[in-house]
Amino acid sequence: MTQTQITEAVCHTYTQAGVQLVMIDEIHRLNPRTTTGAQTADLLKDLSERLPATFVYAGINVTDTPLFTGVRGAQLAGRATLVDCGPLPARHGPRQPFRDVITDIENHLDLQQHKPGTLPRHAPYLHQRTAGRIGSLTRLIRQAAITAISDGTERITKTTLDTIRLDHLAETHHRPHTRARSR
Repeated sequence: MTQTQITEAVCHTYTQAGVQLVMIDEIHRLNPRTTTGAQTADLLKDLSERLPATFVYAGINVTDTPLFTGVRGAQLAGRATLVDCGPLPARHGPRQPFRDVITDIENHLDLQQHKPGTLPRHAPYLHQRTAGRIGSLTRLIRQAAITAISDGTERITKTTLDTIRLDHLAETHHRPHTRARSR
């Protein structure tokens, strides 16, 4: 199939299925200055013009990438509203969105000896440990679950969580390096 035929087929299928939301992750990796990146940017532009759907592009530090530079980048930038999403807050008014995420993750664990409610009780610790980053949180809980399965305990405890090393950003936030004092 040609690119035009593929685009037609995708648009037809998405329209017939009633797709209203298209989410594209890792958009920061798109470089419209390369041949492949330019073709991808053109395809995204064509799809966003032809589909009756909202397009959400997710990425890290997109303003520091070539994504919105050059002619194609300017076209993308002209069609996008940038929403800066920081870490998930521990509290938002009376709500506790970080604790809610922890509860949802815990509800999907399949550990035989894990007591429901254990992880949400550690929400302040988990928020501080991960700096509110969901990626760091999911890696921490996933690794703790793997450890619990491997060691046969089949449950996650704070002690287990303490033993897990996280990504550099979370570790730097959790255990900042102290500067040597000037003499």
